[in-house]
Amino acid sequence: MSLSHIRPWLAAVAQCSRRVSRTAASGTSKRFMSASASKERPLESTEDWTKFQLDRADNEALIEYFSQYGSTQTRGNTWQPHHSLHRPTAPANLTLSALLASGAHFGHSQALMNPNFMPYAYGVRAGITVVDLDHTLPLLRRAANVVRGVAAKGGSIVFVGTRADLRPVVRKAAERIGERAFHVGEKWLPGTLTNKIVMFGPDVAKSEQVIPDLVILLNPIPNVHAIRECAIEHVPTIGIIDSNVDPRIVMYPIPANDESTRTAELIAGVLSVAGREGVALHAEELARNQKARSQTRSRVRDRDSATARS
Repeated sequence: MSLSHIRPWLAAVAQCSRRVSRTAASGTSKRFMSASASKERPLESTEDWTKFQLDRADNEALIEYFSQYGSTQTRGNTWQPHHSLHRPTAPANLTLSALLASGAHFGHSQALMNPNFMPYAYGVRAGITVVDLDHTLPLLRRAANVVRGVAAKGGSIVFVGTRADLRPVVRKAAERIGERAFHVGEKWLPGTLTNKIVMFGPDVAKSEQVIPDLVILLNPIPNVHAIRECAIEHVPTIGIIDSNVDPRIVMYPIPANDESTRTAELIAGVLSVAGREGVALHAEELARNQKARSQTRSRVRDRDSATARS
């Protein structure tokens, strides 16, 4: 084919390709161009400004109306694993889901289950005893009521957790209640309660209250000697009881997993919140008594002054 015949065909192909490229470029610009941006235009008159304000007011009204139907969850109110230690749940708000999430239902091997733990066992799965949380929840709330009652009467409470992972738990729980709560994070010294004169000295043992009103044990088995001393001194005890432990060793058992740090944080947090509520009730009672005494003194003073004038 001669060159004269090829040139018209090449010119037509080039013109077609330029047309296609221009169409593609314009289509791309239209595709990625914002529809709202194309409709926007500057405000040219007072009517435009008034219409803009009305549209904005309508949008704000719609947002305010539908905001109550949306989610209110934020980063601040979303649950995090460390909240069981720093933001414990109140006893009234505790649920089975929270206990289940903390692993409180895991017991020990079926071969290690104590026969007296049978009423608190839900069953066995894969050779592991499953704790019945339907018993754990009411017993935990009962223990919380005991802690609240002791704190409301001005009693002293001791948290005992001698494992390394339980030391910050008992410390935080005691700090949450206040000055009437104490914690033992190291080894329980034998004779702390039964040999108080030697442990604290005769002056302190006679002038100060060294016997607590309530002892809470997060790991009872390594602290059996502490439970014995509490029994000798008639101190009520609360303890987390696993499937390999006899529930009768403490006065108020809480059947749960005693090897889980999260379970210990949850239970200690619930009990400490109950103790804090009891401390608040005790402070209110003291304030009422102080007010009543001051009113009685004022009435007696007024009566004496009236008698003196007569």
